[in-house]
Amino acid sequence: MIPDLYLASQSPRRRELLDQIGVMHSVVRVSVPEQMATGESALAYVQRLAREKAAAGFAELQQQKLPLAPVLGADTLGLIDGVVLEKPRDKAHARQILRQLSGRTHEVITAIALHSQTQQAQRLAVTRVTFRELSDAEIDAYWETGEPQDKAGGYGIQGLGAVFVKEIHGSYSCVVGLPIEATCELLREFRVPWWSLGVKA
Repeated sequence: MIPDLYLASQSPRRRELLDQIGVMHSVVRVSVPEQMATGESALAYVQRLAREKAAAGFAELQQQKLPLAPVLGADTLGLIDGVVLEKPRDKAHARQILRQLSGRTHEVITAIALHSQTQQAQRLAVTRVTFRELSDAEIDAYWETGEPQDKAGGYGIQGLGAVFVKEIHGSYSCVVGLPIEATCELLREFRVPWWSLGVKA
């Protein structure tokens, strides 16, 4: 069966969110360098990556002669004090990141882009996440679970890291990696159906 959408991401969390809203999709593998350009702002960077992933995904469909459908690219990053939150390199780095987040508010930004044969469009979502105060003991215990090791910002809100979150302002799914409301806006624009639509929007 031909999918209504291709996802240019290996993230299982993004797949789960598309499944949650009933979008029939397949994954297309892409390789896009994730490196900020000199002088590039975090907002410009995350939007550029989303566009490049979507475009690379569509080019891959054409190269493999797969049935064409819109390709969704996405990128998520966290910011605190204007500095991008990275994936922790090791336990010491994870401690540093989580201590920085403890008792404070940071921003999570997700850019999404859709690329088809005839059009390209993009959306951006920003969510503010406030952590309660964290003890060194629970930071260390969290590292030992293995969850923070591949997460930007050193935590997963959809997993064990949820216990650190005091409140959020904005889209929860933006923090997970795919803001549903903004995604549905793009899907509607590209006539990609989800669960509530018996026919294409």
